[in-house]
Formats: sequence, C-alpha cells, structure tokens
Amino acid sequence: MRTGSKHIGLVCSLVLAGLLGGCGGDMDDLLAYIDEVKSRPGGRIEPLPQIKPYETFTYSAGNLRSPFVPESGQQRAVASGPRPIVNRPKEFLEQFPLDTLEMVGALEIGGKTYALVQTPDGLVHRVLPGNYVGQNDGRIVEITESEIRVEELVPDGMGGFFKRSAAISLD
Repeated sequence: MRTGSKHIGLVCSLVLAGLLGGCGGDMDDLLAYIDEVKSRPGGRIEPLPQIKPYETFTYSAGNLRSPFVPESGQQRAVASGPRPIVNRPKEFLEQFPLDTLEMVGALEIGGKTYALVQTPDGLVHRVLPGNYVGQNDGRIVEITESEIRVEELVPDGMGGFFKRSAAISLD
C-alpha cells in the first residue's frame, strides 16, 4: 500500500511540474498589444441628459365630502322611498325570477279576472291582482286577457328601493 501511494505522489508531482512549465514563456506580443491599446485616442462620451425636477403632489381634497358616504339628502330619500313589506309571508311564485314565468291564459270567475302562470318546472298557478311574483317583491297590479302587469321594488344600491314596471305577456 505504501508503494502505491508513493507512485501516486510521484505522478502528481510530475504532472504539476509539467503544467507549471507551460506557464512561462514569451509575453512580448501581449505587452506590445497592451501598449498599442493604451496609445489609441479615447472615445467620446455623450453628456448626461438633463434631469427634470420632480414636482410633488399635494392632496387638497381632504376637506371635501367622501365619495363613499351618501349625501344627507340621499339618506332622507331612502327613508321616505318605497320599501318592501318585510314580515309578510312569501308566496310560491316569488322563488322564481320574473323572466322565467310565463302567462298561459286568463280566466274570469265570479267577476274576478285570474291569470294562469306557468313556472319553469311546468306547473300552472292561478293568480289575482295583489299576488306577488318574481324575486324583486313584484306585486301584480293588473291582469288583462293578454298580459299581467307587475310593479317590482328593485334595490337602488344606496339602501333604498325604486318601483319598476314589468309585464308578463301571454305566449
């Protein structure tokens, strides 16, 4: 084992000596090239561009009304506008969007005009003026032979409601 490690050390020493021997040599051509590069005239560098001064921004709307708070006049209008009846029992046809209901006929029984309304699942229901339909508190205000007129209470986005007229026509 000792003999093998001596051989490895000898081989490594010879390889290292060979590598170091290649590092020396004539460097006159390299020195001449460096002198030539140093003697060349320098290039022209363009001047730096002018920097515009930064204009600071001053926020001056701090004393104005916040756009996220409703005006006091709007709050009063919300309180006095139309409101849905909160504690009334919901009717069956209020679970369907108004545009999915179809009028399929009209009846007159005992001087009262009824409308026949078909739901998306195919069931037919009889309604009178005063019944509620649709998901926006739509109250039936008039029934004719060809249509049902409905008045809905639609949220206005500011906590109040507005009335919107709609109709379900006979198909």
